[in-house]
Amino acid sequence: MQLGARVLKTGVAIVFALFLAELLKLPSPVFAGIAAIFAIQPSIYRSYLTIVEQVQGNLIGAVVAILFGLFFGHHIVAIGIAAILVIGIMLKLKLNSSLSLALVTLVAIMVYESGDFLVFSIIRFATVMVGVFAAFIVNMVFLPPRYEVKLFNSILSLQDDIIRWSRLAIRGASEHVSMKNALNKFEKRLNEIEKMYDLYKEERQYTKKKRHSQMRKLVVYRQMITTTKKSFELLSRLHKHENEIARLPETFQTMLQKRLDFLLTYHEQLLLKYTGKLRPEHSKWSVDKNHLNRSEVMEKLIEQIAIEKRREGEEEFSSYHLFYIFSRILDYEENLEHLDTLIVSFRNYHSKDRNVDLEETVY
Repeated sequence: MQLGARVLKTGVAIVFALFLAELLKLPSPVFAGIAAIFAIQPSIYRSYLTIVEQVQGNLIGAVVAILFGLFFGHHIVAIGIAAILVIGIMLKLKLNSSLSLALVTLVAIMVYESGDFLVFSIIRFATVMVGVFAAFIVNMVFLPPRYEVKLFNSILSLQDDIIRWSRLAIRGASEHVSMKNALNKFEKRLNEIEKMYDLYKEERQYTKKKRHSQMRKLVVYRQMITTTKKSFELLSRLHKHENEIARLPETFQTMLQKRLDFLLTYHEQLLLKYTGKLRPEHSKWSVDKNHLNRSEVMEKLIEQIAIEKRREGEEEFSSYHLFYIFSRILDYEENLEHLDTLIVSFRNYHSKDRNVDLEETVY
């Protein structure tokens, strides 16, 4: 079993919160530990947003608790009514993410023990806030997230698997059930990549140069994900029409194989080009010299379809599925070319930055 960074951060945040609470000699430090659990977030930016919301939520919880404690006492029924009121206020102000911690603050204050109630309330509120700030500090200092490396490695790994399955599928060598299971897993991995992209997009840079570089990277990664989706859609279409492809004339099968092999190799080269591990002119030379353009391929395809129909007869040869598959190939190729343009542009403007954040990438 592997422990992720967020799991480790949660444990460290709890320890740090309890340590600070004891250092400040705050009674009931357990509330600081509880607050730290709620405050840990997957990114520094989200942690910042969370701490702003939680300060507001805790203030609401504390104010309601104090008012109810002063006017209605500390009966369990009063606590329940106060909780309902806090929930209503939090939902009205759209502070849903801080609702749980606000209720913790409410209960912590209204479960009055002894002494001056106002002093008791302030101490309990301060204890909860110690946990919140402790979690924020841990999130910034301890194992800061590097979502770009994770994002690129996830895209690279998924694309590598899609490429292998696509080469098997176009040759009719893939097993139907295994392919179906693989496609389901690929779809889940695509969803995870989308979430990781959102987390990377939330990262904030503190210099103008780095902000400009990240904006360009976001455009490149967005297109990487889109292109990977197009390759996934193409693979799904190959799987769906595997029987029709197997019955195509050998001429068509060869044409599709060559076309797809080129595009898959081109995709591999683009990912290498982004990390600076491939000379820019190499993939450009491949595009210019090793394949016909889209219009030429479409003309050859239509011409060959007409020949086959005349020779085999309309009943024995159907072009419908072939056009459907080829439209996916064209869409995939257009996105590859757009990705190539974006990568070249990025490398021209940020040639010194391109490998800095991807040093951990493994091939």
